[in-house]
Parts: sequence; structure tokens; C-alpha cells
Amino acid sequence: MKIAVSGKGGVGKSTVAAVLATMLARRGERVLALDADPDANLAGALGMPLSKREKIVPISRQIALIEERTGVKVEEYGRVFKMNPEVSDVAEKFGVRFGGVNLVVLGAVQSGGGGCACPENAFIRALVADLVLYKNETLIMDMEAGIEHLGRATSQGVDVMVVVVEPGQRSVDCAKTVIRMAGQIGIRRPLFVGNKVTGAADEDFLKKSLPEASFAALIPYSEKIRAADREGVCPLDRMDDELRARFEQILTRIGELKV
Repeated sequence: MKIAVSGKGGVGKSTVAAVLATMLARRGERVLALDADPDANLAGALGMPLSKREKIVPISRQIALIEERTGVKVEEYGRVFKMNPEVSDVAEKFGVRFGGVNLVVLGAVQSGGGGCACPENAFIRALVADLVLYKNETLIMDMEAGIEHLGRATSQGVDVMVVVVEPGQRSVDCAKTVIRMAGQIGIRRPLFVGNKVTGAADEDFLKKSLPEASFAALIPYSEKIRAADREGVCPLDRMDDELRARFEQILTRIGELKV
């Protein structure tokens, strides 16, 4: 199962991605989590200790590896480099294991712009395609506010795009943009998660703003989730049964879409 989680920054998509990944890992599944957001919050959301997080070197900063696999020095623009470098061993060698989840952090490409035709981007795109299309593990991808790292060829391996949205117009507008972009590359099964919902007015706003949306769950605003963030633990370990059931609903709906 390959799940992409997207939405506006700050809506809680890293929390959703981390809870789903941890739930699946505790069920005994082999789970690979990909942090494709330049802000790279997924390790913290998984509850990984700061001492372990500080040792993570994002793939985009593995310069020696990128140069070896693409066949060109990163700073030598204008040179011909491999657009399909070998990446099949990267997740195993450079992933960081915690709580039953193998985490790979992409990081941000610092030079040439986000969409540059450079060795770093070629390497990252090849890696994402490998993880989506060829790896057998369950994959949870914490995407940035768009779908930067997914291409038309890669999209065929994505089982579902989960769009996290909070009760606010900017969040709704971002969600609509994500769905439009996803549809352009062939991802046709968006699933929405309403997050930080405080009551009936918020529910009504989301449903009226996104009338065609299929909501897998509406997650209430939770002090337990905030406390987990302050304590540096996975939110799943601070949830009561009712809150946990909302996240179980998401996995149930994902399973139904995959069939």
C-alpha cells in the first residue's frame, strides 16, 4: 500500500502520516515513511528522540552519494549526468529506524531552485519512483503542500492521496490545488481528513467548502495531540480510544479504496 499525505503547512499532515505509519507498524506491517516536506517534521511526529533526529542527514545533503550515483559533481552544472541513477539500496542504507518504522528524509535541494534539472533533483525523483513503484513495504509519504516529488510515471503506484484540511479558507484553497495537481498526473482517488475540528460549525464549513470531498474522518482539535508534541512522543501514545478510532477510520477507508 502506497499512501501520499498532503495539505497546507501546519494543518497536521505530519501528525496524520506519523500516526498512520505507527499504527500499521504495530500491526506488524513493514512500514517505510518518506518525509518529502522540506520542513522535515515527520521524525518528531513519530516520537523520535532529539538525539537521534539530530544525526539524520537528509538525502539531498548526501552529496558524495549523489555524485557517485549520478556521475557528476553537484556544483558542475551544464555537465551530462545520469537521470536514472541506482537508488534501490538507499532506503535500507540511509533510512533511520524507530518504533517499527524506517524513516527516509529527503530534505530540500538548496541549489538551482526546487524544480531544477540538477543531479540532486534527478536523484531524489529516482528515489521516490523506486520507493513507490518497486518496494514491497507499506509506504507513507509526508508530502509538502503540493506534489513536487511525484510525476506522471510515479503516480500509477500511489494507492491513495490523503489530503489533510483544517477549517479555514487557506487550507481549503490549498486542498483544492493539491487535488487539481494530483489529477493532472493521474491520481484520481483523493481522500480527505478534516483536522482540528472544534465542533459542528467547523464540520459544516468543511463539508460546504468541499462538497464533493470524501471525508475518511474528522479529527477533533485535541489537547492530547498538542501534549504529545510538547513531550516529544508519538501522538498515538497519548490518544484515548475515541480519538484513536478516528484514525482507524482513515485506515479502513484507505483499505476500501485499495480494493
